[in-house]
Amino acid sequence: MRYSIPFFNLSKRQRFVFIVFFMLIGVLFSTYLSGMNLVLASLFLSFLGVILLYWTLRSDISGTFYYPILILPFLFTLSFVLFYQLIPARFLTRMVVVLLYAFGLYSLFLTQNIFAVSAIRTINLLRSARIVSFVLTIVVLFLLTNITFSLRLPFFATPIVISIIAFLLNFQSLWVYSLSETFIRESLMLSLLIAIALAQLAFILNLWPVTAAIYSIFITGIFYAYSGLAHAWVEKRLFKGILWEYVWVGFLAILILVFFSNWGL
Repeated sequence: MRYSIPFFNLSKRQRFVFIVFFMLIGVLFSTYLSGMNLVLASLFLSFLGVILLYWTLRSDISGTFYYPILILPFLFTLSFVLFYQLIPARFLTRMVVVLLYAFGLYSLFLTQNIFAVSAIRTINLLRSARIVSFVLTIVVLFLLTNITFSLRLPFFATPIVISIIAFLLNFQSLWVYSLSETFIRESLMLSLLIAIALAQLAFILNLWPVTAAIYSIFITGIFYAYSGLAHAWVEKRLFKGILWEYVWVGFLAILILVFFSNWGL
């Protein structure tokens, strides 16, 4: 008599629900940790989520260049687990964050599934998946920059961390517009240029009297402008109206930075 594992008999969406529920339990458990134990738990959960996602999508990504699909899910879990410790220790507040994590993770799994399938055949939901993925990319960047600034790392370390985060997020964000290995070189170059630009801004902000929230808003706003322009360039729709749209976003980020600076410290 053959025995089958129930997980393998589930549909893909049911597997996603099962994984999200399993990850949610892990995130709740991590709230009782601190220090190095929390860091190790965040890395473990992030790798676990990626492994389970690969396990679910392995039949769709077989023979394709799929590695960028795993970047955002890894950083998404990492950012929420670490950011969880920075919010007020109120039950309601933390439950809201946990529920947002579960909803975001499920949405992220669905978008990555669309990208995996689209690498093989064209589907109608691709444009919507790109929008959702970009929104989640912005959220992850905001959380990770907030965490990085809150750690009060040495002045030379923060720009390095910010540049690595920006490079990875922008690379996967650009890749979903081609879903092809032939676009890798151009994606790497654009992502590297954006990462270097944000590293320079992060270095300047080390000397700027702002809070972690304003720091994160500024870096996220500039990233949004740079990455959005890169997307427009890739899609060959870098028109004057679109250019000014992202310029105004960058200008707004600068205004927020200057307005909320506290030079009296």
